[in-house]
Amino acid sequence: ALVQPFHHVAQAGIGRALEAAGGALLVWAGGLARGKRVAWAGAMVALIVAIGANLIKGWDYEEALLSALLLVYLVVYRDWFPAHSDRRGAWFGLSALGLALTFTVAYGTVGLWLLDRHFHLAYGFRAALGQTLAMFFYFSDPGLQPVTALGRWFADSIYWIAGIAFAVALLALLRPVLWRGPSTAADRARATAIVEAHGRSALARFTLFDDKRYWFSPGGSLIAYVVKNGVALALGDPIGPADDLPTALDQWLAVCAQNDWRPAFYEVMPDLKEAYEQHGLTAICTGHDAIVDLAGWTLAGKARANLRNTANRFERDGWRTEVVEPPLDDALLAALGRISDTWLRLKAGNEKRFALGWFDPDYLRAGAVMVLRDAGGEPHAFANLVPEYQLNELTIDLMRHDEDAPGGAMEALFIALIRWAAEQGYDSFNLGLSALSGVGEQQDDPAIERVLHLIYEHFNRFYGFQGLHTFKSKFGPRWEPRYLIVPSLAALPAVWRAIMRANGGEDFLAAYLRPRQDSGPPPPKQTPGDDQ
Repeated sequence: ALVQPFHHVAQAGIGRALEAAGGALLVWAGGLARGKRVAWAGAMVALIVAIGANLIKGWDYEEALLSALLLVYLVVYRDWFPAHSDRRGAWFGLSALGLALTFTVAYGTVGLWLLDRHFHLAYGFRAALGQTLAMFFYFSDPGLQPVTALGRWFADSIYWIAGIAFAVALLALLRPVLWRGPSTAADRARATAIVEAHGRSALARFTLFDDKRYWFSPGGSLIAYVVKNGVALALGDPIGPADDLPTALDQWLAVCAQNDWRPAFYEVMPDLKEAYEQHGLTAICTGHDAIVDLAGWTLAGKARANLRNTANRFERDGWRTEVVEPPLDDALLAALGRISDTWLRLKAGNEKRFALGWFDPDYLRAGAVMVLRDAGGEPHAFANLVPEYQLNELTIDLMRHDEDAPGGAMEALFIALIRWAAEQGYDSFNLGLSALSGVGEQQDDPAIERVLHLIYEHFNRFYGFQGLHTFKSKFGPRWEPRYLIVPSLAALPAVWRAIMRANGGEDFLAAYLRPRQDSGPPPPKQTPGDDQ
């Protein structure tokens, strides 16, 4: 029933339109495979029409019976098709179809009437209207025989308009529910209360940035997410009461199924790994957080000799660090802004988002910042401090320097940060994710993680994976794994693209193909990359 109209396109000799129609049928079948409710309804209508057509055309009981069995199958398993479509997109598609029909009726009717000498029949107005409607809806040409090149072109143009209109409507009807921007102020206030009460990772603060939307479970948990490329990408694990998290995960996956979203979780902790896997999701280790235990941490000993020398050198040269508590004044924010702009130029990059903050005066003004100043009091590097809510852990977000910061400046800054955190009574200091470090190094690791290990080794010049890991290793951290949760390995390319879009960056292949550009003087030696 679905294929028959497009068969007439082939009879009309429009090969490219047939290819487009075949692609549309594949999209429709894909909608059924994704559990789309509208695809289910469309298939039901098509089967009902097919049953009637097979009986009317010649009492073809065999084909009618087959259609009836398929109809019964779809009715019995209707719960397999819960996925909604985007309402605005659906209305746009139907509106486009209506406008195309209106235009085509006028265009085809008037054209066939005025160009009747280009066809073997002379069309009156009424006959031209009927012929146009048949061509638009059935892709058929009963009695239409062009006798000139202009006549053939005009007939083909009607098919093209109809094919494009139906394709636009079909794609719009099958689109996943679209993300309509960030949450409301009320949702953000509710999320803040939950995060402050139950946040337990270095990412907890980043769930409150205004690029996120929130889903709240009845049990008091939340998931902070964005939707990119049909992927609902959540930042970290669900946040909420521990006993509600498995239930919240269940409910969130049902929400994703209803909205035709592929669920993914970015940088989750090991705690819920088994829960994700029990739901049929796949966990991929993507790196390790470097966490410094502050109790007893010291620069003494042979292992920390280089750090000790760096700290002593900066102290001798008159450099000093200070923690500036909020609110930060305008003069300091302006100085930090200049440092940030320089840092971005040195890195030839742009601001990243989602799992990181970006230079926003309101964001920085509201938190503490450690600043590295030279002997004259001029700031040359900074890092803003991000407290964790339940683990008594401190982490950092932005860490940036200008071109006048000497080699070892970031080491000196981190030494001061760790010492200050210990003095303030924190239990640990999270240096952030060391992407791909320790991934796929064992023979029994999953194949995908061994592939990521190859990327870690061979694409280091684009991302500085190994340099970042070496830098963080100097401080003697323990390494805690972080995972990317995906529906399946087949969904990994789509999830990866969603991550790149959410971060506002590009994937390693795009970086490989992008021409290298001279962005000014190189950064100081011994300066690490950061999580950006």
